[in-house]
Amino acid sequence: MEIVLRNFFLFLSKNKTLNKSAKKWGLKLGAQQVIPGETIESAIAAVKNLNAKGLACTVDHLGEFVFNREEAIESAEYCVRTIEAIAESGVNCNLSLKLTQLGLDIDRNLCRDNMRKILATGQRHNIFVRIDMEDYSHLDATLDLLAELRREFSNVGTVIQAYLYRAERDVEDLKGISLRLVKGAYKESPEVAIQDKAEIDENYLSIIKQHLLNGSYTAVASHDHNIIEKVKQFAKEKNIPKSQFEFQMLYGFRTEMQQEIAKEGYTMRIYVPFGNDWYGYFMRRLAERPQNVAFALRGLLK
Repeated sequence: MEIVLRNFFLFLSKNKTLNKSAKKWGLKLGAQQVIPGETIESAIAAVKNLNAKGLACTVDHLGEFVFNREEAIESAEYCVRTIEAIAESGVNCNLSLKLTQLGLDIDRNLCRDNMRKILATGQRHNIFVRIDMEDYSHLDATLDLLAELRREFSNVGTVIQAYLYRAERDVEDLKGISLRLVKGAYKESPEVAIQDKAEIDENYLSIIKQHLLNGSYTAVASHDHNIIEKVKQFAKEKNIPKSQFEFQMLYGFRTEMQQEIAKEGYTMRIYVPFGNDWYGYFMRRLAERPQNVAFALRGLLK
């Protein structure tokens, strides 16, 4: 049943008609529990509240299905304004973004130029920018562009998904770069991705340890308390300082655990999405865990 639900919600996440309708609905259907608002101001307000609880943040202006240059340029300008708002407010916060939102599928050079503008703004304000990883079809293009950008900017990193067979090789190639390591949230072919949950968990822990032992900054993005405890124990055994890694969780999920981890002296960073293009993100969160469906329904009934 879990696999059926996962595939169902991943299928819905790619429905452009529903995505268009969702923009008109606003943050209903429980989405307001995991997306604090549609504006930069609402995101900054949420970040301030989380900072006051000892939690660091990263914000992401949600956006998918960008099909023309004008939309891509507009998305890039919004990212620049978001960085400036972060700097002006003085909050402890990074920026996350997707390359397709900046025109990767339209024109690689356009996407590169948009990223250069964003990273230059981030560099001026000492703000780190994380390139979120998308589905497998965008993986090589993302890593190629990252390599080009890293020749000019140091304030940029990306994400590696543990369910991909090539994850270990990619982590090795990206030694020295700040990586967010995740299990993976897209429906991928058995030809490129592990399908068994236990095997994914095993590979996830393996690449976390690999990146830590390489001396590289590692963001462990997981709500799985077993994974988190194993990472803590491994770091202690190998004398890896808390300054070399952080834990990350999504806004609205496992809030008590988030604060517990922060109180233990670890950096706990919360991924705070915002904007009216929330549909695809929300469907993927429902796909990840069946429990999230009940979570959303509770929010709808409030």
